[in-house]
Parts: sequence; C-alpha cells; structure tokens
Amino acid sequence: MNQPISASSSGRLDVMGGIADYSGALVLQMPIRERTTVTLLRSLPDLRLLVHSDGHSAEIDYTALLDTDQRPDYPKAQRYFQSRPDLHWASYVVGCLLVLQREKGVQPVGFEIQVASDVPIGKGVSSSAALEVATMKALSAYYQLHFEGTELPTFAQKVENLIVGAPCGLMDQLACYFGQPQHLLPILCQPDVLNAPIALPTNLRFVGIDSDVRHSVGGASYGEVRTAAFMGLAIINATRSQPLAYLTQLSVAEFEQHYAHLLPRQLLGKDFLEQYQRTPDTVTTVQPEREYCVYQATAHPILEHQRVGYFADTLRRYAGTRAPQNTLQQLGQWMYESHESYTACGLGSEATDRLVAMVREQHGKGVYGAKITGGGSGGTVCVLCDAENGLQTARQIHQQYSREVGKEVAFFE
Repeated sequence: MNQPISASSSGRLDVMGGIADYSGALVLQMPIRERTTVTLLRSLPDLRLLVHSDGHSAEIDYTALLDTDQRPDYPKAQRYFQSRPDLHWASYVVGCLLVLQREKGVQPVGFEIQVASDVPIGKGVSSSAALEVATMKALSAYYQLHFEGTELPTFAQKVENLIVGAPCGLMDQLACYFGQPQHLLPILCQPDVLNAPIALPTNLRFVGIDSDVRHSVGGASYGEVRTAAFMGLAIINATRSQPLAYLTQLSVAEFEQHYAHLLPRQLLGKDFLEQYQRTPDTVTTVQPEREYCVYQATAHPILEHQRVGYFADTLRRYAGTRAPQNTLQQLGQWMYESHESYTACGLGSEATDRLVAMVREQHGKGVYGAKITGGGSGGTVCVLCDAENGLQTARQIHQQYSREVGKEVAFFE
C-alpha cells in the first residue's frame, strides 16, 4: 500500500420504523452530521491486525479466526471476541475482512487501521453500522472491489450478526450507506428494497436528543422482543397453507381478524419449543426458561408498517413545500403512537419517556411529536420540529434535560 486509504460513513437517525425492520416493515431513516472515518494506515507483512480508536489499541492474530483450511470461521470468530471483552470493540472492524475473504474471495493481509469517529456509541444512532460501512468501503478501495446494489450493506450486517453477535436487521447498514442529507430514506426491509429519498417539507426538521441511557442492540431486551416476533410468525404460519416470509405481509385488518387471537400475551420458551420446535429466525434462539411477550412483539411491526406508510405518503405530498400545521400534528401523533408501542413491547425507559413527555409539554411551541429510536431501551429520542420556532424549543428541551441529568447530552441534527 503506497499511501493510507480512508473512507467514512455517517450515523443515522431512525425517524420511523425502528425494530420493525426485521419483520419486513417500511422504515424511514435520515443521516446525521456525525461521521466515522476508517483509515488503512499500512499493510503488515504478517496476518496481524492493529486497530486504533480513541486512545485504545487492539492487536489481533487473524489466523486465530480461521478454520483448519485457513478459511474464515464465523462461529469461531464470534467465540474469540466474546471471550476477549478487551478486544470485542475491534470485532466490527476485523469482521469486515473476514466477511470479504469469505464472500468475495479476497486474499487477507495484515493491516494497521485507525478509527476516528464523532458518532457516539450506545446512543441509538448506528455507531456500529457506521463503523462497519466505513471499514467495508476502505477495504473495498484497497482490494478494488465492485459491489452490486445493496451488497456492501448486506456484508456489513453479516459482520454484526455473525461475528459481533448482535441480532440487528439490515436497516442501519442501508441507512448509513445510502442516506442523503435533508432527505428521508424509505427502506422496505423485505429485505432491502430502497425507495426514492423523500425531501423534507421546507418547514419541517427532525432532531435527536440523547437520553443519556446507553442503548445496546446486543442487549437482552432487543433480542427477546425480536425472538418473540419470530415466535409469533411461527405460530401464524402453522395455520397457513402458504407461510409468510414477513409479518408485515399481513395488513392490520387481516392480523386482527384472523391471527391476533392465536397469540398469547406471554409464552414460556419451552412451551413454544414443545409445539413449534423453532422460529424462522437465523440469528436468535428461543430460551426455554424465558417468558416472551409474543402478542405485542408480533403486533408492533404490523401496526408500525401501516403507520410508516401513512407517514411517508404524507411527507411526499409536501416534499420541498410547506406542510400545514395540522399535517405536522398528524405526523407527530404517529410518532407518539410508535413510542407507546415500543414501550408496550418492553423497550421503553424512564429517560426516553421523560424526553417524550417534555416534548408533549411544549405542544404548540413548534414541536409536534417524539419517539424512542432504533433498538430502544435507552438511546436517542427523535423529535419533529417546525423549522421556524421548533428548533429553538427542541434546543431548550435539550438544555433542560441536560440540567436534569447533570451533564451535557448529545443533540443531533
């Protein structure tokens, strides 16, 4: 390598859709200003990977992640990083080389890699996807790879699912790769249908306020809700001659009329396994002794898919023009409904509920709606603002909340 190679990716703000992505929903995503940059500083003569980030360094022997035939071994790599908490943060970077070797046939070499990022970790704005996409882009420049369509984001998702061990959908990687400033990116997650970006109405802005509660897509709550949704899919499919690939292939009316009554509010894992053996999901496992909220986790993506469809259609009508106040109020109501549905799934938190309540208290002052984002259980709250005075109100809410928690929290635009 004659000179360093750099590539970057922005984080993203989940405006609508969130955890419904793995059930095939329509989601609306927007890039934020904060970015992650990955630089391949130099190649190394042996199969070592030296990764530096924010004062931390990790040295990984790449051969420890290969099978006896020197091919990438995803389960072995996942076990390696899970057994080394001090190195786990580097799995997002190293995993990209593993995936490109296995999926694209590149010849691995050692690298010294520098990561620089102002996308904060654990805030629900896709710091992990931004890192994976930036790393993929840098490595693809080194290897002079060509990717078709959504291939690169799909490989980035493989890193997170199969090496990091987090059961995320494809939404974040697609948003970090394809997002355009001042546009919402509509993604139909079946699994990766990209619709035309939607320009915002001239008087509408979305901002994010950090709750100061660390979100983790690898945490128990997110994984449990995802598992419960796929349990619901398995129960529904057991009654159908033609199984569904995605829950969101059902309309709300079909679900409520034909299937809602089949789903228990709570179901013990072992009781599900005795009757259905497994779910269609490849990245989660039903735990026999765990109780799952099957009904709500199944209903949420179906209802959310409908909400997001209404939301997107409404925004398209006013793209590049001024949206009337009653339209902003309706958009805000759908955001509040989304937040309440997250909470019913068990993915809320006192901190994010407090932020949403603060937005509600300022109704009539240019802020119209708010919701928890991404995988929930903390992270960032997305706020819908009137651009004329709503941004000022949102900043005041941010300042008040910062005082309440005793520290300056992040504000995303």
